[in-house]
Amino acid sequence: MTFARKRVAAVAAVAVTAVLALAGCADTGSSSSPSESAAAGGDANLAITFLPKNLGNPYFDTSSKGGKAAVEEFGGTFAEVGPAEATPDAQVSYINTATQQGVGGLVVSANDPEAICDALNEARDAGVKVVTFDSDTNPDCRDLFINQATADGIAKVQVDLIAEQIGDEGQIAILSASANATNQNAWIETMKTLLASDHPNIELVDVVYGDDDDQTSFDKTAALLQTYPDLKGIVSPTTVGIAAAARYVSTSDYKGKVAITGLGTPNQMREYVEDGTVTAFALWNPEDLGYLAAYAAQALITGEITGAEGDSFEAGKLGSYEVGADATVLLGDPYVFDADNIGDFDF
Repeated sequence: MTFARKRVAAVAAVAVTAVLALAGCADTGSSSSPSESAAAGGDANLAITFLPKNLGNPYFDTSSKGGKAAVEEFGGTFAEVGPAEATPDAQVSYINTATQQGVGGLVVSANDPEAICDALNEARDAGVKVVTFDSDTNPDCRDLFINQATADGIAKVQVDLIAEQIGDEGQIAILSASANATNQNAWIETMKTLLASDHPNIELVDVVYGDDDDQTSFDKTAALLQTYPDLKGIVSPTTVGIAAAARYVSTSDYKGKVAITGLGTPNQMREYVEDGTVTAFALWNPEDLGYLAAYAAQALITGEITGAEGDSFEAGKLGSYEVGADATVLLGDPYVFDADNIGDFDF
């Protein structure tokens, strides 16, 4: 393989430290109040609340673990809140509550680019620093976006993977998260462009949405395979979807006949790689993503940065990062996991 696996030495040095137990327990914060957190950080209010798309999602359990570790390192107060389901308007009440509580920073993975903007801007008007991660909002309603990887990089690695696994020809489908998810939608549009320009013998027959719900994604996989009997592969750019698709295929007659790839975590996908259902998949380190987002929130709160292009800040063990165009900070490139390296990771 000629793409992200070349980065094994560099990425493993960081990612292998992420020894996690994905317990799925939401942390509702310590007993310290925002004012006590401010005292711990001098004049800065380092009470930081994480608001993922939904709770009980192993991916966000992992990113929140990284965020909590970072907040503890710089002496702040960590909390995690969120809805049970990843729907467009479900996050608004949590934003409003955090604003009323007087937190210093909100770290949000948006279910919709516009639906939470009014609430976020009200928070910002009240002095709350807003950092988005994983899935962005409209740039006008946040201070900084922590991008896990560029849309082009994420799209390309997934297209490269499915093309290699199906011999660069045949029908494929995409099983995404919610129809309004800004990150998946950006990746899918780029994937369509790459397929059309570089892989003319691959036909994308459908894009379906599992709403980041395991059972819905499982059922959507079954429906795709029934609707398209010649389907050779499914790409799922969401950790819930790829695991559900692999679970369905692993116990069906499609095992070994239909390729499953996309974005997943090693612990989630290990059994499917080891039993031959999945050849390879990709991701970044979500713990590092949450860790970086927390340090970015701290840098905004303390005034180390404003979010202007060219600003730089220190992010603990991850080192120095620079703010790019559109108030965006890039974590790094995606990484490919397969049978040769999946045993080296635990998250």
